[in-house]
Amino acid sequence: QVQLVESGGGLVQAGDSLRLSCTASGLTFSSSAMGWFRQAPGKEREFVAAGTYYANSVKGRFTFSRDNAKNTVYLQMNNLKPDDTAVYSCVARPGAYFVPTSFRAGDYRYWGQGTQVTVSS
Repeated sequence: QVQLVESGGGLVQAGDSLRLSCTASGLTFSSSAMGWFRQAPGKEREFVAAGTYYANSVKGRFTFSRDNAKNTVYLQMNNLKPDDTAVYSCVARPGAYFVPTSFRAGDYRYWGQGTQVTVSS
């Protein structure tokens, strides 16, 4: 059974930083493509980061990284803005680490429950 567990969300002020973590189990982590999506109230889920790619809205502020020894990926979020407020979800696509990065939510087989990030102005 595959499980993705996110942590690190919270309530912060504009300009602050947060680091989200996602620990995976039940899959071969080293060969899985991993990434992050987010969904704000009333909006569609949108791509945030995966592989070497970032959404234009977060470029220069967010950094995606992974630690295969810990089966964990991270999303370092700096200079947070109110528009970053959303539920952030970790996603996994087993066997796709060497496949071109996908920006489509439907291509990722497994999703975590999400962690809330709220940025006040």
